[in-house]
Amino acid sequence: MTTVVASSRPTSYWIIATLALVWNLIGVCMFYMQMTATPAQLATMPAEQQQVLAATPSWLNAAYGVAVFAGAFGAIGLLMKRRWAVILFQLSLAALVVQIAGTFAVTPAWSAMGPMSLAMPALILVIALFLLSYAGKAAARRWIG
Repeated sequence: MTTVVASSRPTSYWIIATLALVWNLIGVCMFYMQMTATPAQLATMPAEQQQVLAATPSWLNAAYGVAVFAGAFGAIGLLMKRRWAVILFQLSLAALVVQIAGTFAVTPAWSAMGPMSLAMPALILVIALFLLSYAGKAAARRWIG
């Protein structure tokens, strides 16, 4: 086991790492709810959302799962002060890009929901980019090792 001499981590590091974990755990919960939704629960969703979910292939659901679980474990890595957090945030971002692109390429998301269907994916993408960038800066500053 190697010892890394880390520079002092600011309070904002712990706040961002904690918020990253909360954000990604919300994603894990949303993934679980979507994967375990019963037909009765699906029937309560707007028709447009039902269309998109019905047209979603399993490989897109797999990308969704990889994105949220890699993000959650990346946040845990930040909290544990581990450099592998960067790799997990990279994996999360890559899976997210596959999920977003795939959703608009193979499901009726755009035709069913229009331009507003881009709002949440865009926000999630910005947050994923920020977390990856932040983890990279934390590694460069030797806050994680």
